[in-house]
Amino acid sequence: MAPYSMVTVSSTSDPARRLAAIRSQITAAAERAQRPVESIRLVAVSKTQPAASIAALADLGQRDFGENYLQEAIGKIQSLADRSPKLVWHFIGQLQSNKTRPVAEHFDWVHTVDRLKIAERLSQQRSPHGPPLQVCLQVKLGDEATKGGVSPADLPALLRAVAALPRLQVRGLMALPPAEADEDAQRRWFAELRQLLVTCQTEHPQLDTLSMGMSADLVAAILEGSTLIRVGTALFGERLQSPA
Repeated sequence: MAPYSMVTVSSTSDPARRLAAIRSQITAAAERAQRPVESIRLVAVSKTQPAASIAALADLGQRDFGENYLQEAIGKIQSLADRSPKLVWHFIGQLQSNKTRPVAEHFDWVHTVDRLKIAERLSQQRSPHGPPLQVCLQVKLGDEATKGGVSPADLPALLRAVAALPRLQVRGLMALPPAEADEDAQRRWFAELRQLLVTCQTEHPQLDTLSMGMSADLVAAILEGSTLIRVGTALFGERLQSPA
C-alpha cells in the first residue's frame, strides 16, 4: 500500500501554487483509485477568508466555495455575485431552523441536513423560480457529541421524507468522521458512508454524491469514492479569526 499522504499548507502565499498543490494531490489519489479526476470536485472552504482571497482562487478557475458562518457568508456571496462564470456556494456548517431562509435564498448546496424540520423549512423558503437546492444528508459516524448527523439506522426514513419535498434535490450523503492519523482507519469510516450510499441507491438511484474528506484525509476519502472534498487551510493558509 502506498504511504499515507497528508496535504500540507505550502509556505508560499501564492494562491496559484496552493491550488496547484491540492489539484496534484487529487489527481494522484484519483489515479491510485483508478477513478477519473473529473469525478471529484474541490470545495474551497472559505470561512473567515475575505472576498478578495476567494476572488483570487476564482480567477484561477476554482468555482465551488464552502461557508460555515451564515452572516459572514452572505456578504461575500453578494459582493461576488456578478462574477462570470457564476460561483457555486456550499453551506457546510450546522444549520439552525431559524437561519434556514438566507441559506435557501443564497446558497446552491447544503451539506448538513440531518433533520426533517430543517429540510422542510429549506423547501418552503427556496424560490420556485430558481433551480432546486442541492442537499446532502449528514450522517453521524462515531459517537462524538460535538458533531451533528442522522444515525445510520434513521437515515432511510429521513431520506425518504426529504426526497419527497419540492424545491430540494437530494444528491447524497455527507459525514465528518472521527479524526484518524492512519489511512486505513480513515478509509474504514469513509467506506461505511460509501456502503450506506450504495444501500440507499437501491430505493433512490439518483443519489450520486459523497461529500467527505478534508485536507488531512482527502486521499483516503477519494480512495473510498468521495465526489466532493472540502479543503480550507491548505488553500488559504491559516484561518483568520472566526466571527463571534
